[in-house]
Amino acid sequence: MSSPIRLAGLSSGLDTEALVSALTSNYKTKVQKYEKAKTKSEWKTDKWKNLNTKVYSLYTKASSMRFSSAYSAMKATSSDTTKAKVSATSGAPVGSHSLSVDSLAKAGSVTGAQISAKANSTLADLGFTGGSTTIDVNGTSITVDSSTTMSSLASKLSSAGVQANYDEKNGRMYINSKTSGVNSSIKLSASDDAGKGLLSKLGLTKESGATFIDGQDSKITLDGVDYTGTSNSFSVNGLTIEALGVTSSDLSVTTATDTQALYDTVKNFLSEYNDVINELATAYYADSAKGYEPLTDDEKATMSDKQVEEWEDKIKTSLLRSDSTLGGIIDTMTSAMSSNYSINGKNYSLSSFGIGTLGVLGAGKKEQYALHINGDADDSSTSGAKDKLMTALTTDPDTVLDFMKELSSKLYNNLDGKMKMTSLRSAYTIYNDKQMTKEQSDYTALIKEWNSRLTDAEDAYYKKFASMESTLSKLNSNSSSLSGMF
Repeated sequence: MSSPIRLAGLSSGLDTEALVSALTSNYKTKVQKYEKAKTKSEWKTDKWKNLNTKVYSLYTKASSMRFSSAYSAMKATSSDTTKAKVSATSGAPVGSHSLSVDSLAKAGSVTGAQISAKANSTLADLGFTGGSTTIDVNGTSITVDSSTTMSSLASKLSSAGVQANYDEKNGRMYINSKTSGVNSSIKLSASDDAGKGLLSKLGLTKESGATFIDGQDSKITLDGVDYTGTSNSFSVNGLTIEALGVTSSDLSVTTATDTQALYDTVKNFLSEYNDVINELATAYYADSAKGYEPLTDDEKATMSDKQVEEWEDKIKTSLLRSDSTLGGIIDTMTSAMSSNYSINGKNYSLSSFGIGTLGVLGAGKKEQYALHINGDADDSSTSGAKDKLMTALTTDPDTVLDFMKELSSKLYNNLDGKMKMTSLRSAYTIYNDKQMTKEQSDYTALIKEWNSRLTDAEDAYYKKFASMESTLSKLNSNSSSLSGMF
């Protein structure tokens, strides 16, 4: 809604707008106060949302790290990867195994004899002059007639559950099973002489020169036990075997714990933890922005875009400085990571495996909680130290994994307690989002109320000045009349 046009000060010579603006400045100050407070609350919500996303991601990661499935680190090697590729899951037995590939799975197929026909040639062009007839493909009947083309015949064959294509260049019909195995052989037949004659004209009988390849099962022998299947992939006792070629002698398959994979699993978990805890600490220990408030439009107009951005970034960075809720999240996370856990009657901590922080002196406040692995080649701070984690994983992986599961469980439970739904926050949320939404709604109401008060005050003052101007105008008119009489 546009502002009314007000003409004032014509008789008095006063700057009415400036006077009204000064008289109502306290109302404007109130409006700006609540607008700035709402803006800061909105910025604070955005910052919390970003942190919440990262904490929740760590929470779900910790949840998975509580279980053995997160540490499925087995490796398997084959003595001849051209004959068989092998991989292993956590259930695979450690040791050496013998393997032979006795046969590979094949899919049934039919390669038709060469005939003289185009893709758009009809069956009539091949000499089929009867009406319609049926052809059976593995027991499924299709109906054709003299107007059926070679390309449409291929489509009809495919509708019977196979893959069929007529290759015009080579003049052959190719039919392949969609699966492999002994039951994938393709059988073509017809119930009447017309159909049988048509199959012959199409080059789809043995007598007319078609090549039939029967489907075949695959067969392997693992540790003296035979296994057969319709594909070349086998899953046996935690091993996945991909048969690639028939062997003339036994292959050697070796399975062992993949220590490097276990190390990477622990390292990646700690890396995600570090990313989160560093960001929380950066927000908590941010520099003060005392004296900085969100800018009004008039204030922005006197500054460059870069100056405005820097000003606002200063405020946004400091929004959670020394925030008690944020401090509680940091405490609950670091508590889980610094605790001792009993494994088989013996207490262990992260330091037992050469993992610890650098502290304030070594890393500064904002990275003081980050965890470093001694001997980690990617960490310049601790790469030269003895690698106790890799040693422990090599000599006693079960203890390390049991420890990590206990630690992850506590971190998960601690965060779960901080993310439970309350009257002030939603589920899986670390901050009082409901409270902040209400706060912003309240600010909106206050802004509306004080804008209304401002408008009412302005209108009242303008009416008073208008009345004064009217009175002055009349006085001036009377004065002029009297002057004229004399």
